[in-house]
Amino acid sequence: MHSPTMRKLTCYIIDDEPLAQEILEDYVAKVPFLELRGTFMSPLEAAAQMEQDKPELLFLDISMPDLDGLSFIPMLKPRPMIILTTAYDKYALKAFDLEVRDYLLKPFSFERFYQGVLRLYQNSGPKPPLPEPEGIPLETKYIFLKVGHRIQKVALHDILFIEGMKDYLRIHTDWEKIMTLLSFAQLEELLPGQDFARVHRSYMVAINRIDHIERNRIQIAGNTIPISDTYVESFYKKLKGLG
Repeated sequence: MHSPTMRKLTCYIIDDEPLAQEILEDYVAKVPFLELRGTFMSPLEAAAQMEQDKPELLFLDISMPDLDGLSFIPMLKPRPMIILTTAYDKYALKAFDLEVRDYLLKPFSFERFYQGVLRLYQNSGPKPPLPEPEGIPLETKYIFLKVGHRIQKVALHDILFIEGMKDYLRIHTDWEKIMTLLSFAQLEELLPGQDFARVHRSYMVAINRIDHIERNRIQIAGNTIPISDTYVESFYKKLKGLG
């Protein structure tokens, strides 16, 4: 009996540093759901072939001669998913404005690389859920959020629940409440689907922080979050699947 073929994300590497290319090629080769279609020294070198291949994911350096990565992104139509790989953190705000999917600061570990690509893969289309790789507990995961004029690192295990506030989201953590200009759809792309669940038009919860559920009301650290009719079936299915 044959197992189903794993769907793969096709990808390009664009980086003018040979050592950085080698490291990324090695990382990509270790991930079974990534398929490397090409490695290039500059965006100009990659542009012609991209028209034909249409890769789903770009690992893109920023500082390159002739055309830098941030200037290249708006030219891409259609635009693939983009993970920026750079030695500089000063471009993070601009990267968020361009809706890049991840921002990897060189040198980055394989573990950090894998966390990023796994999240993209899980959110990029219908597929069976992948098991979380051993040795990468929730405590080591984090996301970066634009908060005012700064980029803030938020540990996932600190998040209790997320509350929708018109144009903003309020992220309730163990330590503080963080306001960020994101939609739930945008935040869901950043979060691992197995650890968080939408339960209401205005609420998403961290599953491992639930204290108890009674009459379609969730208790988390003294807060009551309602489960609406729209989400009740999918929420309880997710809980059953985790059991």
